[in-house]
Amino acid sequence: MRRTIPILVILSLLGAACAGSDSEAAPDTAVEDSVDDVVDSSAVADEAVTDDSIESAPVPTSPDKPTDIAFPGEAPTKLKVTVLTEGDGPESELGDTVIVDYIGVRSLDGEEFDNSYDRGTPFAVGPLGNAQVIAGWNDGLIGVQAGAQLQLDIPSDLAYGEAARSEVIRENEPLTFVIDVRSIIKQPDPADAPTESGVEASEGATELSFEDLIEGDGAVLEEGQTAVFHLVLFRADNGAQLDSTWTDEPIQIPMDPTGFPALVQGMPGMNVGGRRAITAPPSLAFGDEGNPTIGLPADTDVVIVVDLLGAY
Repeated sequence: MRRTIPILVILSLLGAACAGSDSEAAPDTAVEDSVDDVVDSSAVADEAVTDDSIESAPVPTSPDKPTDIAFPGEAPTKLKVTVLTEGDGPESELGDTVIVDYIGVRSLDGEEFDNSYDRGTPFAVGPLGNAQVIAGWNDGLIGVQAGAQLQLDIPSDLAYGEAARSEVIRENEPLTFVIDVRSIIKQPDPADAPTESGVEASEGATELSFEDLIEGDGAVLEEGQTAVFHLVLFRADNGAQLDSTWTDEPIQIPMDPTGFPALVQGMPGMNVGGRRAITAPPSLAFGDEGNPTIGLPADTDVVIVVDLLGAY
């Protein structure tokens, strides 16, 4: 999963919010880097798992990183899924995206070859059943719940088979992962996208306001977390739709003070599964000049209708 808000909008969002800051780019970079680590079954960067990379690996900094993994010590003959800590909420299904942290070791001797904890950025796996990861992940992450910790002991034929990745991941190497499930993202139906703002027209707003159009029943999004969501952007004066993310994958944005003000100020407190209409003055959105390219005139308030799909 990557932030895939239409390019015109994301440039406007990040340009207005960050004014040249690199802080918004970091989450995408980290997630895309992790795609090139050992969990990618088709486009793995071999240099990600070289002996040199292991010797120079950073000292673990995350208190959540598992340190005592009960690796099998022998090659598993079939996929084994062990739930170490129970989760709650809906179970993941085919087509869902699962946000995880993970550590991977060799099943035979427990030698670590990769983890997401030290990068400080969870990894998005999806859509399940067709995710660009090894088969043991596509199969083993079906039926998991947010908050769960599980161990996957994966035979080589569901990992990389005869394809050695380095001296660390050798030919016919069985792999073991301990995984913390951060969030389950259900694939929304584009037909459910809002077609109108759902709130009264606004002109000349001086502060942010919001209204919950649908009360979610999931976890509460807190400041500092990362939100996974879709949005539709409307002019606040006449209700005209300007842009939408619903035809792409959901986007992920940290609720960080350096982010797009209307979102990071207006989204915390939402429940996963909820829909919120955020009305923002130009100063908290696209600025006094607006964005004529998407049909937003100067000095025009906007309404951002957000559907919160997940939070971690």
